Amino acid sequence: MQVLLLLVVAVSAQAAERPSAETPEELRHRILLWPGGTGPGSEGAPAQPTIVDHSEDPAVPDRSIRGIRAPYMVVYRPAHPNGSALLVVPGGGYAHIVIDNEGSSLVPAFADRAGITLFVLRYRLPDEGHADGRDAPLADAQRALRLIRAHAKEDGLDPARVGVMGFSAGGHVAASLSTRFDDAVYAPVDAVDRLSARPDFSLLIYPVIDMGNAIGHTGSRKRLLGPHPDAQLVHDYSMQNRVSARTPPTFLLAAQDDDVVPVQNTLVYEQALLGASVSSELHIFPKGGHGFGVRRIQGLTLAAWPRLAVDWMAWQTAQAPAR
Repeated sequence: MQVLLLLVVAVSAQAAERPSAETPEELRHRILLWPGGTGPGSEGAPAQPTIVDHSEDPAVPDRSIRGIRAPYMVVYRPAHPNGSALLVVPGGGYAHIVIDNEGSSLVPAFADRAGITLFVLRYRLPDEGHADGRDAPLADAQRALRLIRAHAKEDGLDPARVGVMGFSAGGHVAASLSTRFDDAVYAPVDAVDRLSARPDFSLLIYPVIDMGNAIGHTGSRKRLLGPHPDAQLVHDYSMQNRVSARTPPTFLLAAQDDDVVPVQNTLVYEQALLGASVSSELHIFPKGGHGFGVRRIQGLTLAAWPRLAVDWMAWQTAQAPAR
């Protein structure tokens, strides 16, 4: 009976995870980050990415991607752009990258209604054969933000209104970009790399921040730092330790009942922002768990979060000095 039960569970898991692909629109609006495609030091990484759909409802895809060596952005342009841009960094525990719930599903609230141009990042994962795996996600984020800024004028965007939004492990990438934007994690390849990689504002949604045992996310830590990281490595990749007065204004959001990435990750980052006198806005909701994105928020108080985020970005723009 036990063997039969295990077999049923295995078959069910396989049925809920099937091969998938990007849509024609996603393929059309793709921007490669690096000349020639392949990221620096990734020549030995998988040649082709793998996309699977975890959804049991074909009408509501829940795709993820892994095996990226030629990272890129997928651009969603609003009909009426307001001049702001967001580099969106979905999560996935550094094991894969969420495509829909923390990517394309943001379009109605942020692009269609608010006029924000979205650049959704498909970044390299740290344990997939890259020469400097643990900094490959940050290198991709730096390069992506510089590219957005380099082409801002021709895209009708304000180069001083380019922010980053990260979810879960993507929140760790976004927090890394927000604190380590000046770190030379790759050799410059062209004039784009002379531009600043500092985001003008940062939104961290149920982010992975700490790499320690007490509140860290075990899977993210293992994939990023390896099975037995030393104390210095844990310290250096715990992003609350990298906050400075130059960290951009930050919007933080999490649910108190998150049992995957404890809410303390969000709180220690907020504490660091306060200590560095960095402007921040913090929202902790009682219910929501982890990975709610914009799909699993109906009937909860956190259903307001996209509007809160949009209003905060508008307020940041209003506070910016006239240029």
